[in-house]
Amino acid sequence: MRREATPDVPTWRQFRLFLRLTRPHFLLGGLLLYGLGAAIAHYLGHRLDLGHYLLGQSLVTLLQLMTHYLNEYYDATGDQQNLSRTPLTGGSGAIGPGALPAKVALYSAVISVGFAATIASASQVTGSLPFLAWPVLLLGFLGGFFYSVPPLRLAATGYGELVASLVVGALVPLFGYIVQVGDTNRLLFMSVTPLVGLCFAMLIVFELPDYAADVKFQKRTLVVRLGWSAAMRAHDLALGFGLLSFGVILLNGVPPRVAASALYLLPLVVAQVWQLRRIRAGFPPRWGSLTFGSLALFAIGAYLELAGYVLS
Repeated sequence: MRREATPDVPTWRQFRLFLRLTRPHFLLGGLLLYGLGAAIAHYLGHRLDLGHYLLGQSLVTLLQLMTHYLNEYYDATGDQQNLSRTPLTGGSGAIGPGALPAKVALYSAVISVGFAATIASASQVTGSLPFLAWPVLLLGFLGGFFYSVPPLRLAATGYGELVASLVVGALVPLFGYIVQVGDTNRLLFMSVTPLVGLCFAMLIVFELPDYAADVKFQKRTLVVRLGWSAAMRAHDLALGFGLLSFGVILLNGVPPRVAASALYLLPLVVAQVWQLRRIRAGFPPRWGSLTFGSLALFAIGAYLELAGYVLS
């Protein structure tokens, strides 16, 4: 008896490629920043609701996934010809000849949005989320969606870096706080201000290895618009703004443990600025260590703030 042909099943290699496409290491940032908002709420005496916490975190993670997949889809052509890819920049490398087709990223983004919309709709019916959480969630969705998607395609306008810094560094902690409290607090806004500066500097570093590919494919990022040297100086100013913000918020009532984060970050900031100055002076760049150090600087800053509120 003739056996019927069985459909193809995903191989382990395809699974690994899809995992790379998902870039789970970046999802950890969403966990950290959302947790910071909840930690501030707990510090101010609010009892945390675990169900609401998990609900909000699921929405943040799904919107992160949507943003990752859309960015992979719309940058697929340029990323495939990027000769300076690092583990953190230049795309995941999971799309292209011999790898996954670009439509996998697009379909994954649609599925992520579908799950997020389903959860959000159920939350609307049950009233699980405070009213103020909805405009914040909408702004986060719009920022993530139009970061890569035409016609706005913020990543290619020179404004995408600022929008992404505000979404990641400010809106995610804000959402985590509002989900628990239903309102805002000046302590929250002061706490996220340094993180916006650190995130902005990180995104500039992430674009430096992609500079040649972005110029070739006319992706007008902030680094392309400002130019190599000016963008590095903008990075230094952003780090300086972040450190200065810690001192300002200390004078305005933020717990000393939180403001003391600047002392721990200072050596990392100096090392980061020194590396970029060496590149401007003509030394060969070490993109892997530079991008990892920039990510670590932002992540450690967020972690130290979270730990500061938990321990205060």
